[in-house]
Amino acid sequence: MPNRRNKVLVVDDDPQLRALLTAILTQDGFQVRCAEDGFAALIQLRAEMPDIILSDLYMLGMSGFELLSVVRRRFPEVTVIAMSSAFSAGDIPTGVAADAFYQKATGVPPLLTLLEEAATADDLTRPYRGLSPIWIATHPPKSSAEARVVIACPECLRISSCIPGNLSVIVRKTDCAYCKTPIQYAIVQTTDPGPPKELWHQPNPKVAVNSAPLD
Repeated sequence: MPNRRNKVLVVDDDPQLRALLTAILTQDGFQVRCAEDGFAALIQLRAEMPDIILSDLYMLGMSGFELLSVVRRRFPEVTVIAMSSAFSAGDIPTGVAADAFYQKATGVPPLLTLLEEAATADDLTRPYRGLSPIWIATHPPKSSAEARVVIACPECLRISSCIPGNLSVIVRKTDCAYCKTPIQYAIVQTTDPGPPKELWHQPNPKVAVNSAPLD
């Protein structure tokens, strides 16, 4: 099939699952590359753009929530399939910037059906294409005073902070403190410890950084 979009990037932090999916999808005629988290996936995107991204949602480093938000904004032509065992099959989880969703451990045929639909789709206009919220990874706050989140505006790129407010709402709204651009954002709590602490206090003398003040 000459128009088949068969370049797939599998993003998951489980090496056994990556190996299994690679074997299954390769046998079905897909060209498969893998990445262990969102940061590794972005490196793969710089090397070669896939047609389809199949990504887990909960990963250390950069989660799938964050990765898919970046992909939707920067590479809207890429079809995205999210996968997780934390949600049931059917609708795409709220706020997730994906074209389809696969519930893990529900069998190979449903996954192959989603991939075949993505590989042969002519119309790439989907509900979330270009309209995804910014996902922010944060640790659970120890107190209400620590509940503020820091957001980089997608328009002016300046950084400001805000209080999330109603924690029962997944996708929240705010305005950039500088250019007043409306921003949709969501929060995923993480256990990722972040960069090694020894790197926090080692500024690069060759780089000058102008930090915008936080509100």
